[in-house]
Amino acid sequence: MHTREEKLAAFGRLLDIMDTLREKCPWNAAQTMDSIRPMTEEEVYELCDTILEGDRTGTAKEIGDLLYHMVFYARIAQEEGSFDIADSLNKICDKMVFRHPHVFGPDAGKPTSAKEIADTWELVKAKEKGGNKTVMGGIPKAMPAILKALSMQEKARGCGFDWEKKEDVWEKVAEEYKEVSEAPAEELEGEFGDLLFAVINASRLYGVDPEAALNRSCEKFRRRFTYVEQETIRKGRRLQDMTLQEMDTLWDEAKAKGM
Repeated sequence: MHTREEKLAAFGRLLDIMDTLREKCPWNAAQTMDSIRPMTEEEVYELCDTILEGDRTGTAKEIGDLLYHMVFYARIAQEEGSFDIADSLNKICDKMVFRHPHVFGPDAGKPTSAKEIADTWELVKAKEKGGNKTVMGGIPKAMPAILKALSMQEKARGCGFDWEKKEDVWEKVAEEYKEVSEAPAEELEGEFGDLLFAVINASRLYGVDPEAALNRSCEKFRRRFTYVEQETIRKGRRLQDMTLQEMDTLWDEAKAKGM
């Protein structure tokens, strides 16, 4: 591992490279916050992929890519005269110090647990100067729905609004399932949304990442359906000419092979 001095030097090198690129590279000089934003979204997902895959070498690379984007935004803002990277770093440092009174404040050193910290997290944030006026106010509307639901549920839990026992959530899931099965067509979308929200809540309570769980199921479906497709072609036929029963048989073969 590197020393603190080496880490600071590496960050300084990135700042120097960004300054040089911004001044001498036509493509870099032409970029704006709006133009690089879609690329940043892609980098976030690439980082997530490496974490899910347990690829530490890849994770190191993707963290670097994401840091490059953060420095890029700050450099653009510096040119505008609005802020620079030091402002961003100081803001997050101030925020973390304020949100951890058990480490930096008058309560430093007092016994506490991870659960106690998590249970009061949103209440501490609510006291923050310049923070969001409501607990849900900081959740982006453009956030993917599964992540948004999970974030809302976590924030509610941080204020003490949660199930007393995780097993109790299944009654809510059953209730929402019943409402979906009985809903008229014009209300189906809303009822399906409620059911999905309840299932995501259940996964959270049982310590399962719903995004990772759904991704795993998607990849499982991809493998099995690809097997059905390939076996169909191998038999000299087309999927559209297969009966549902024939495709189900191949699907079961894929399952039996551990796909």
